[in-house]
Amino acid sequence: MNPLSSEDLANIEVLKKQIKDAPKGRGQLIPLLQMAQNILGYLPDKALSLVADYLSINRSDVYGVASFYNQFRFNPPGKNPVKVCMGTACHVRGGEIILENFERKLEIKEGDTTEDREFSIERVACVGCCALAPVALVGETLHGHMAPSKVEGLVLRVQLEREKAEREAGNS
Repeated sequence: MNPLSSEDLANIEVLKKQIKDAPKGRGQLIPLLQMAQNILGYLPDKALSLVADYLSINRSDVYGVASFYNQFRFNPPGKNPVKVCMGTACHVRGGEIILENFERKLEIKEGDTTEDREFSIERVACVGCCALAPVALVGETLHGHMAPSKVEGLVLRVQLEREKAEREAGNS
């Protein structure tokens, strides 16, 4: 479980204020979970507890509903989300190997986020670029014809761009 960042704590306060105006009733569970995720980017335990308390529903029931739907995530998204396509063409051309290489390089598993919240990894269904299979998205950038040897370079490029931006921010 990732500790809540100062940004998360501020967003929890925003959620507390917005949840007060929401209608009550079990039928509001999914809309409130969506609200929480829109505000926080994911559903930490504190958000699940707030929703459960507001609706007077057992916390385990709230978690059960949230974990049933794949639209909800329980780990904070990385600043650079890595999405590896597992559509048929990508799967056949080694998408699983690409995913494993990202996991190994970032030292996290699919569905997890690095401790510095820089990267997260998830497998996704077809992204519609089958001719470029296998495909990975890093942030909003699509990378086609992925090979295991390209993974390290992509991660390094993001890290170098971040360091350059930090240096430029420090010089201004």
